[in-house]
Amino acid sequence: MKHEEVILDKFTIVGISVRTTNQNYQSQKDIAKLWEIFFRNGYIQQLLPNKVSNDIYCIYTDYESDYTGEYTTLLGYKVSGTEGISTTLGLVIREFPESKYYKYVSEGELPYVVGKTWAHIWQSNIDRRYLADFDIYGDESKDPKNAKITTFLSIK
Repeated sequence: MKHEEVILDKFTIVGISVRTTNQNYQSQKDIAKLWEIFFRNGYIQQLLPNKVSNDIYCIYTDYESDYTGEYTTLLGYKVSGTEGISTTLGLVIREFPESKYYKYVSEGELPYVVGKTWAHIWQSNIDRRYLADFDIYGDESKDPKNAKITTFLSIK
């Protein structure tokens, strides 16, 4: 699968999160529920005065070990600053440092196209950093039959 190596500047995400694992397909259930809560609770979109764009970040971080252990999934928006953002409604604010990533672009039907990218990554022998891996759902992902998703994999 084609990818390019990039360096991303530090960035901040505000959203909601869940602790999960890929064991016994638990992450599929937990992340699907997280997406449901994210869209049902429109306050997330409305409470971010510093939102950079409408791109939705689905970040996998706080790895216990590797992709076979527990990790946190954070679903939210990139912000330019955290002033005026309240965490009283369960919002999480996370800053991620500058890092090196492999960038993948997947095109096709959701969620299968994203699953295919992650299956490729899991079966590869990439020297991963396990800092923050993430998918970005932008304007080109709105048609679930013909979506374009960008995946970033933190590497050493």
